[in-house]
Amino acid sequence: MGITTSHTPKNVVIFVLALQLVFLLMGSSSAQLSTSFYSKTCPKLLPIVRSGVQSAIAKETRMGASLLRLHFHDCFVNGCDGSILLDDTATFRGEQTAPPNNRSVRGFDVIKAIKSSVEKACPGVVSCADILTLTARDSVNILGGPTWEVKLGRRDSKTASFSAASSGVIPPPSSTLANLINRFSAKGLSTKDMVALSGAHTIGLARCTSFRNRIYNESNIDASFAKLRQRSCPRRGGDDNLAPLDVATPKLFDNYYYKNLLNQKGLLHSDQVLHNGGSTDSLVEQYSKNDKIFDADFVTAMIKMGDIQPLIGSKGEIRKVCSKPN
Repeated sequence: MGITTSHTPKNVVIFVLALQLVFLLMGSSSAQLSTSFYSKTCPKLLPIVRSGVQSAIAKETRMGASLLRLHFHDCFVNGCDGSILLDDTATFRGEQTAPPNNRSVRGFDVIKAIKSSVEKACPGVVSCADILTLTARDSVNILGGPTWEVKLGRRDSKTASFSAASSGVIPPPSSTLANLINRFSAKGLSTKDMVALSGAHTIGLARCTSFRNRIYNESNIDASFAKLRQRSCPRRGGDDNLAPLDVATPKLFDNYYYKNLLNQKGLLHSDQVLHNGGSTDSLVEQYSKNDKIFDADFVTAMIKMGDIQPLIGSKGEIRKVCSKPN
């Protein structure tokens, strides 16, 4: 009896300390993104971003696809942290000149303009990473696709990684089906997520250099489609000549991308591998027949992609200007 009473206070103290540690760890890991993150601190955020995207797309329809791609290329390199927006300096080489991005990613001026408007409304509150995520959603919706509630609360990285962006984490247009599945799986995205997110190629344009080999050297391609593309993409030269990723409805976010694949009219090698006798054929066929299922799966995959390694809580910073750390 005496032994118990003499040890009880110590045991209680240890138990309480252990309990506090558990709650502390739970608290740090449960800090998370929320659809209402800026509802009090920046209530005008959503209309400001949407207006900026609408204005950019009105000037150039392709910009919607470019903003969507910018978000994708940001998230696949060290998470959705706005790192792709950082410009190179004399002492720092970021992600913009890495092979998947060099002379290819665009939309930086649009993000800069939107950030400037947001800063006027609520200075120092909203991250560039969150603005990038919102512009991707608004681009899809403005071009005829679905909308969804975007989880917010990401913070901006203070650095970027040329080597990480160059390492192959972003699958190239020459990717095999296995490579696509593996690259998306490494980011926590399923094969279904990968096929749905590939549907982003229902909008936008690609450079000749990314599809030249397909239109001249591959056999699983519609002959008239190959000839059409060869007109503006010669065997030599014209690397920057552009062609729509979706030959049918290039300015509309719809399910024609998948219908094109059924007819062997995928522009990139990495498009056509999704319907080429492999494990993803049935998904492509389902999306080609039912745009509602495609929309729903696309939204699910976009939300999951936006969850890749965000900087939250006290990590990172809220950049004043998206192209450079504070």
